[in-house]
Amino acid sequence: MFGWLERNPFFFAVGVFVVIAFAGLIEIVPDFAQQSRPVVGAKPYSLLELAGRQVYIKDSCNACHSQLIRPFKSETDRYGMYSLNGEYAYDRPFLWGSKRTGPDLHRVGNYRTSDWHANHMWDPTSVVPGSIMPAYKHMFTNVTDLETAYAEALTVKKVFNVPYDKDIDGDGKVDVPLGSFEEAKKRAFDYALKVAEETKRQDLVDMVKQGKIPEIVALIAYLNRLQ
Repeated sequence: MFGWLERNPFFFAVGVFVVIAFAGLIEIVPDFAQQSRPVVGAKPYSLLELAGRQVYIKDSCNACHSQLIRPFKSETDRYGMYSLNGEYAYDRPFLWGSKRTGPDLHRVGNYRTSDWHANHMWDPTSVVPGSIMPAYKHMFTNVTDLETAYAEALTVKKVFNVPYDKDIDGDGKVDVPLGSFEEAKKRAFDYALKVAEETKRQDLVDMVKQGKIPEIVALIAYLNRLQ
């Protein structure tokens, strides 16, 4: 049989290709499957963070900011550790982006604070002289849509098996509880009050205490999550 293959270069080449391709798949597929799983410590977005992500998409923040740090020294020096597949396990849709009019935001939670974000979104040039980013003052009065965020959480939990209401890290506690809308809403308001206080803006604190979460507070909660 092997003598026949040696006398037929075409079939010999096909056989070599099949063997190498099969060996390659054996090596690549298991690693690819592993890399696509959530990284250790990854958790679903909380209700407030999910609402903030919806604001991020609604106001087209992803048109000017990417969320994908490539494994190049010039990028890791500026933005931090390069991005890993498993970090996006709970992102639907992905917000990798394809253009950087502004900096990449994948690890922005590591080096920006809530008050910095609030000042920046209110008046970008006050913290970044020469910035071409527009102000987003409407976010300081627009009210966050928690109901839509809750509906999205229920959908990804059911359709994509996102582990809400589960003990992900094995410490005996539910990492990101969902429960009923009223329960999730209460947790969102507690979280929102903490973020509002971190912005050092009394108007945002007062708004949360009055039963309304400003979009900017939800957005900041989402940005703080990006680490």
